[in-house]
Amino acid sequence: MTNNLDKHSQWGIDFLERYAKFVKERLEIEQAYAKQLRSLVKKYCPKRSKDDEPRFTSCLSFYSILNELNDYAGQREVVAEEMGHKVYGELMRYSQDLKGERKLHLQEGRKTQQYLDQCWKHMDNSKKKFERECKEAEKSQLIYERLDSDINATKSEVEKAKSQLYLRQHMVEESKNEYAAQLQNFNSEQWKHFNVAIPQIFKNLQDMDERRTVKLGEMYRSFAEVERRVIPIISKCLEGMVTAAKNVDERRDSGVVVESFKSGFEPPGDFPFEDFSQNIQRTGSDGTIGTPKTEGGKPDPKHAVGRTKNKLWLFGKKPKAPTLEDLSHLPPEQRRKKLQQRIDELNKELQKEMDQRDALNKMKDVYEKNPQMGDPGSLQPKISETICNMEKLRSEIHKNESWLAEVEGKHGSRSERRPSADVNHHAPHGRERSALPDYTGVMMLKIQLCSNEGTLVMNENEVLYVIEIDKGDGWTRIRKQGGEEGYVPTSYVEITLEKNRKGAVTYI
Repeated sequence: MTNNLDKHSQWGIDFLERYAKFVKERLEIEQAYAKQLRSLVKKYCPKRSKDDEPRFTSCLSFYSILNELNDYAGQREVVAEEMGHKVYGELMRYSQDLKGERKLHLQEGRKTQQYLDQCWKHMDNSKKKFERECKEAEKSQLIYERLDSDINATKSEVEKAKSQLYLRQHMVEESKNEYAAQLQNFNSEQWKHFNVAIPQIFKNLQDMDERRTVKLGEMYRSFAEVERRVIPIISKCLEGMVTAAKNVDERRDSGVVVESFKSGFEPPGDFPFEDFSQNIQRTGSDGTIGTPKTEGGKPDPKHAVGRTKNKLWLFGKKPKAPTLEDLSHLPPEQRRKKLQQRIDELNKELQKEMDQRDALNKMKDVYEKNPQMGDPGSLQPKISETICNMEKLRSEIHKNESWLAEVEGKHGSRSERRPSADVNHHAPHGRERSALPDYTGVMMLKIQLCSNEGTLVMNENEVLYVIEIDKGDGWTRIRKQGGEEGYVPTSYVEITLEKNRKGAVTYI
């Protein structure tokens, strides 16, 4: 029975520690899960400056989901921490207490058993002694009776045998009394052992095992409670993800794209008619006016506009323009935005320099009033440097503001004459397209000066095709030989009219 209790109590502690090991591995999984979630969030969080902040609702919603997922990972860490503290740590402490209590109860059982064994040993020794004394007394009685009946035995021998018999009988009585006392004591201790001590030890072991079972139940509940306590916060995280998903607005994203990339350019105008029949000799009966041919029967190479392949279509190839300080390589609307952004940044830097100048002046005044606090002259180089920086910033601001005013002036004048042609080629709204002079041919212009002030990058002496002549607003619409269209300042170009020897009229 004792061995069985020993094995069962040890099994109970082993099972408790096994569950504690399970909880430990479970919280390690939570810790690894939370760590991986945080690494995932960090991996996909944008590494950007404030200038690159996303404006699309789809991007903002994704970053909101990442934030919610990061909070979710934090709750998984809370679960792991609570499991480690309230479940695993408590189980290990309780396991140590159980081991000590079990050891104490088993030691008491062993002591009780040892005491009973000792009582039994004393009783058995007294019993054996009593038996031995009885045998010795019987021998002494036989000797005395033999000598008493022997006529040859002397009186002294008989007396000696009689005295020995009395001694043995006395020792028998003593051993008998001792055996009886030991037997009575053993029976008493045995009764106490089996009716008091052992039941009490068994009850203590039973209480210990029941408390272990109750503790396991409490730990099972604590294990579940740790999860349940974070469910409301996790639910909020999931609700935040759902809300972020609902905030995706395709219309708003499209508007952002339009606002970000609109160029400010106008749609290209109609291509002029290029009459290649000028080189054909017509008879007088045709009733048409004959047009002179170019030399050699070949079309004028300046009329190559009709053969241009890379026209300025939406999905055409756009030549890569060099980056210029005034941002004139950009479309008007993009240029205006970039210039405004640059001016705002320069104004912020200027305000910082002004604040620093004011602070240095105040410190200088304090030093002048209290020379013991510092030398006022030591601040002058820094003040001069700050003033110099302010002047540079003001110069930069003025330069960029002039560029911005130029862009806004062009954009305003251009918006007033924005053409809009339908399929029937009606005249554009707000300004009628004037026809080219009444002669057949292609107008061309030669760049007189090299300039980057227009919406197209031009080179000196570059030949371009005229699409629309200047209508008084200072701009001429042209197309490059590569097909790129746009406006150039009329004052930067020289338009000359010449005729070749075949009579074809062109603009140079």
